[in-house]
Amino acid sequence: MQSTENKILSRIYGRGRGWAFSAKDFSAEFGSTNIDKALSELTRQGKIRRICRGMYDYPKQSKLLGQQLSPDHDQVARAFARKFNWRILPSGDAALNLLGLSTQVPGRFFYLSDGPNRKYSILGYQLEFKKTALKEIGFKHRESGLIVQALKSLGKERITPEVIEKIRQQIEPEKYGKILKETRTVTGWVYDAMKQIFREGDV
Repeated sequence: MQSTENKILSRIYGRGRGWAFSAKDFSAEFGSTNIDKALSELTRQGKIRRICRGMYDYPKQSKLLGQQLSPDHDQVARAFARKFNWRILPSGDAALNLLGLSTQVPGRFFYLSDGPNRKYSILGYQLEFKKTALKEIGFKHRESGLIVQALKSLGKERITPEVIEKIRQQIEPEKYGKILKETRTVTGWVYDAMKQIFREGDV
């Protein structure tokens, strides 16, 4: 029989490099003591990386630099959300980065959350969760909230045809109508931009 350590490692490898996780991700299958021992041993062996208290990742490698890359901020944020059963939404630079609208790598990433205000020091950056009204993060489709937050972060004056096209290209056409429908109540200029992105005639 496979050991708990090998079973957990197999699940981690199955998720691919960049995946972030906590013991909670394995609690449905294994006992907490065995999980803790396995994660500790896998960290000691260098197969996974401890990125802050109780949080780990399967690090991506830079072939060019020959070293591990910083933890993926969105993977880490999602791991915290699973651990604490929060609903979260990328905000500011986090949203812009995920949509490819900014190539800057900030030292702090913000996420809106229905949980408490929290700050975590991850390897190379700060990750902050800000308690927010449910209406801000209550979209059914993650893309809806992601785009709304990115547009708000850019500001009305910076919504160019290039920005519109770049966002459109990243969303599956079958979601156009669904996203437009559930973002009708957002700020007027933001919804006007959404209509440009998803061209009402195309949905």
